[in-house]
Amino acid sequence: MILVVTLNPALDVTHHVAGAEWAGVNRPHEVAVRPGGKGVNVARTLRALDTEVLITGLAGGPAGDAIAAGLAAAGLAADFTATAGETRRTFAVVDTRRGQTGLFNEPGPLVSATEYEHFRARYRSALAGSAAVVLSGSLPPGVPAAAYAELAQLAGAAGVPTVLDADGPALMLGATGGPAIVKPNLEELERAVGRPLRRPGCTDPDPDAVVRAAGELITAGAGAVVVSLGPAGLLAVTSEGIWQAAPPGPAPGNPTGAGDAAVAGLAHSLMHGHGWPDRLRHATALGTAAVAEPVAGEVSPGRYRELLAGISVARRGT
Repeated sequence: MILVVTLNPALDVTHHVAGAEWAGVNRPHEVAVRPGGKGVNVARTLRALDTEVLITGLAGGPAGDAIAAGLAAAGLAADFTATAGETRRTFAVVDTRRGQTGLFNEPGPLVSATEYEHFRARYRSALAGSAAVVLSGSLPPGVPAAAYAELAQLAGAAGVPTVLDADGPALMLGATGGPAIVKPNLEELERAVGRPLRRPGCTDPDPDAVVRAAGELITAGAGAVVVSLGPAGLLAVTSEGIWQAAPPGPAPGNPTGAGDAAVAGLAHSLMHGHGWPDRLRHATALGTAAVAEPVAGEVSPGRYRELLAGISVARRGT
């Protein structure tokens, strides 16, 4: 089983309108409501791989109840610690006429120290049956900034490898807890080290600068760092070497959730003991397959298998 921790899940509400009137009344022609958040996307991808998953975290109020009900309806096991505050919602307004989307993401409820301690106790119990842990997404107000570091340390003490996917202080502090893999995207890694990591005068990543920045996270305590480079694939900096995995060509579609699918692939590979080349091939194929889906967190197993053979993995010189 893979344990997926989502401390700040969301109830995603999406409105589709033919021409949004930001100063007037809008009447959506379609409304979709479903559980969301990075950890939920990871869990959906793992389910597509026929992997047993348990989602754990914090949830409260009507939105929290709706998330639990939605996950149960989707066949995803969840064990949330209740909070007095209501779980956040995210609102997306999709303008089908202009091809634009506006996003409104709430910060999440204020979590008390007692509520977090109750979650922590349940998390420690769940580690006993876990082959890998995913720590994914933002931290709600009230949860310590070093929470991911502590959770990674607890998993490590139980002999369970961890994949961390976070941003800001949660990323840098989380790396100090010794996760097996930290998986930022390029922008998240830039924010973590406080400097640009792109070639001068363009938006393309500078691989050497990315490797140096990843090394800082390893120095902090991470076992390895896998950086999402968008269409360029994944760059892995590990104690065994440096690899870059790339898809066979451009992947048009919706990139939202592609990084979460790659995280699922890394956790799945950890559970099965894959070496780094296969691990990266697996994660890159899943991330690329996710781009073809209109909804984040969905992956076609058939599309994933088609892509797998075409993923190139090259070892870089140090």
